[in-house]
Amino acid sequence: MTTFISKITEIGPRIIRILGCNPGPMTLQGTNTYLIGTGRKRVLLDVGEARNAEYITSLETVLQQQDTTIDQIVISHWHHDHIGGLSDVLKCLHEPVSVYKIPRLEKEDEPMPHLISYIPLKHQDEIKTQGATLRIHHTPGHTTDHAVLELVEEDAVFSGDCVLGEGTTVFEDLHSYMTSLQMLVKMCPKIVYPGHGPIIEDPVPKIQHYIDHRNQREKQILKVMNLETKKFLTAMEVVKAVYKDTPEHLHLAAAENVTNHMHKLLKDGKVVSQGDRWCLVQRNGKL
Repeated sequence: MTTFISKITEIGPRIIRILGCNPGPMTLQGTNTYLIGTGRKRVLLDVGEARNAEYITSLETVLQQQDTTIDQIVISHWHHDHIGGLSDVLKCLHEPVSVYKIPRLEKEDEPMPHLISYIPLKHQDEIKTQGATLRIHHTPGHTTDHAVLELVEEDAVFSGDCVLGEGTTVFEDLHSYMTSLQMLVKMCPKIVYPGHGPIIEDPVPKIQHYIDHRNQREKQILKVMNLETKKFLTAMEVVKAVYKDTPEHLHLAAAENVTNHMHKLLKDGKVVSQGDRWCLVQRNGKL
């Protein structure tokens, strides 16, 4: 059952969630953005989509009601539903703003609005405002530049798209993503504020479920590969064996999922590739 998310939710004395008003299959009810801090100047985490007047109206309403402004913006990652509204947000602010983000690894970030430059973040950096200390954790996998923010005062985490309030997320690199999930488990947060979906109040079991689900899928793939020793298989051939109960119209998406698993297994040294075909590495390290 989907939990309804209001446009504006005062979660606690130092956190106000402002819904991005951009519902969709990938964004659920919309992107969660968060105004963080207790002072006259606060931090905004993520800025929603571009040209979304409904979101900007909500943001301006909150700033007026709280008699506050924003002097720091943190972007969790480069996806348009988290960074697209930056120019629109900056236009409704009337003083200098620092914009922070972990740089992308695979390509340069998109150009910033006029007269604004990113301040590059790195793992374990801290951003401080009155009432809140945000510790940056680089958590690649969903994207190469993905950041999770630890709210030190509350033993809480803003998880971006690494962990969602409902369902599971997508990823660019499964190997990195699994490492990031393990990092989150070790952090053992008491509560998670996700980039999409409702608050996660018992997060460690949910994060562990993400890990267990991927590990189970990997075991299924390896089982198929073991049955076809020394044979190179396409991702779709693996799909036909692993996703027998999945409707055929979803097999292309499943094949992409299998390909992500294969790239992880390649990094783990468990398979070798031959174009778009994959074969299990034998115990002696040979085919």
